Amino acid sequence: MPGPGADGARERGGVRGALGGLTTRGRSFLAAGLAAAFCAYLLGQGDLLRVGLLLAVLPLLCVLFLHRTRHRVEGSRRLTPAQVPAGSEARVTLRVDSVSRLPTGVLMLQDKVPYVLGPRPRFLLDRVEPGGRREVSYRVRSDLRGRYPLGPLQLRLTDPFGMCELDRAFSGQSTLTVVPRVEKLPPLRPGGEARGFGEGRQHTLALAGEDDLIPRGYRHGDDLRRVHWRSTARLGELMVRREEQPQRTGCTVLLDTRAAGYAGSGPGSAFEWAVAGAASALLHLLEKDVPARLVTDTGDAVPAEGSASSHGGRSGQTAALMMDLLAVVGHSDGAGLSRAHAALGESGESLLVAFLGDLDEEQTTLTARMRRPGSTAVAFLLDSAVWSGRGGSALEARARRLREAGWTAVPVPPGVPLAPLWGGAGTPGPVAAPRPRTASTSSGGAA
Repeated sequence: MPGPGADGARERGGVRGALGGLTTRGRSFLAAGLAAAFCAYLLGQGDLLRVGLLLAVLPLLCVLFLHRTRHRVEGSRRLTPAQVPAGSEARVTLRVDSVSRLPTGVLMLQDKVPYVLGPRPRFLLDRVEPGGRREVSYRVRSDLRGRYPLGPLQLRLTDPFGMCELDRAFSGQSTLTVVPRVEKLPPLRPGGEARGFGEGRQHTLALAGEDDLIPRGYRHGDDLRRVHWRSTARLGELMVRREEQPQRTGCTVLLDTRAAGYAGSGPGSAFEWAVAGAASALLHLLEKDVPARLVTDTGDAVPAEGSASSHGGRSGQTAALMMDLLAVVGHSDGAGLSRAHAALGESGESLLVAFLGDLDEEQTTLTARMRRPGSTAVAFLLDSAVWSGRGGSALEARARRLREAGWTAVPVPPGVPLAPLWGGAGTPGPVAAPRPRTASTSSGGAA
């Protein structure tokens, strides 16, 4: 059965519209046949009349044949996979099914694709037998993230004599989602304070959702299975283990999307590096079963507060939501981070990771206040002056101001992947940036 894309087609009328598909050869045959028939009528030549009728009827029969065939050919498209990282390829398979009792003529397939995915693919198929099927495929690739429509599929039919060509456009479309490139990141232990991101058992208890081992006094309604008998015997009163404290778990990734915070565009720009970095951090945390959410400078959060995913929902579903958003996120018109500060609120999440563009003195002060006491905050700072090669004296001042507020501030040089910066965020003091990659492996990281 034809897949999505075989349903419905935009036709240009009936047989009268099909006559417009006559080629130059078909029009010439029709004109010559009519002229011969007219001359035979005037001269009374029966043989010439039969020749004229043959010449005139042949292109008309071809038009009728193609008109009927056009409605008995179904087209569909299959996209594998429907979501790919930037710079990776996806395969598009086109399928043509003939439900006619007669073989088709030569078929030409053409699929409409955005120019960023490559040239428009065209395929020439020989005649398809009754009930037959043909499949062809092509590849698409984009270095720019986004959502790209594929289709509609256009089919051109030609008769064996070249008398007529008719087009059919199927209404079905597919969408290719190009998400940011994602890097594999090492464990993050900024200053040894980020509980749940090291490999030691004592660091994983709180953030992994284990019970707090510090007991408290028994309260009416407590489950007796949580009685801590050793403490009860030592203190002489009934003590129970505390319930897990979800307010001490989880992570927020803050993505600064302000247009005023970045300069330049394209796959190697600072903004694209920040988007790819946020995607890498989020997937890294979710793979470690750490509850994570994405917050932008506009105050929008994914997953939203109160949704199933924000209360321990499946990490795969949460990751899909975040990657869909990051595939199309663009610059915001906001001038500050006040809405992001309000969205963070009084959350008890133990880790905050921020990807920030240019910050003035006011925004630096506001960012410094986003870190809650007892939590860990890491900021990856991207400066337009540094990325354009004009130096970064202001960047060092911002980093120093954030470090004084308890942040781990990491200046990001152009062309450096996130992985070494992420792993080096645990070193005390300023993070030494590795050498930038060459142009062939520039920003965005490896898939």
